[in-house]
Amino acid sequence: MSRSNKASSSFKETSMATAYQNLSEYDFNSVPDASEMNIGIVVAEWNKNITEKLLEGACNTLEKHGVKPENIVVKRVPGSFELTFGAKRLAETKELDAVIVLGCVVRGDTPHFDYVCSGVTQGITELNLMYDIPFIFGLLTTDTMQQSEDRAGGRYGNKGDEAAVTAIKMVNFSA
Repeated sequence: MSRSNKASSSFKETSMATAYQNLSEYDFNSVPDASEMNIGIVVAEWNKNITEKLLEGACNTLEKHGVKPENIVVKRVPGSFELTFGAKRLAETKELDAVIVLGCVVRGDTPHFDYVCSGVTQGITELNLMYDIPFIFGLLTTDTMQQSEDRAGGRYGNKGDEAAVTAIKMVNFSA
């Protein structure tokens, strides 16, 4: 197999990682108690049919692990590119232990997808380095709307659940 074929094969295997793990399945007992946590969630309004399902999954999972509904602050931004700004403002104005960003970008016919995904990824990385709380990346980046639906409560579970579990674990993280 040539080097480029190996790289292509490897990409296919990693891009299908979700096919081998349900985003909503985890060991409940491995998640710390979250009853004293305050969690912010910034959710994009774009692709609302997907992002509202992600939000529902995140809130349900946080509550299942003890976060009081009144300790979950939800703010909406117009699109996924605005998630970084919304997350920064939320962290600056509220006493939070973590901020989860939830959005959905579906590949189209223009490079817009690449710019938005790259910008949000870089922005969330920068926020994690700037602040003393974790910012959790809950952005779906898919090729089709069906893939998004599959990851927002469909056959691969809900990325919102995964983001909530990650937030709780990272708040409890100690080096």
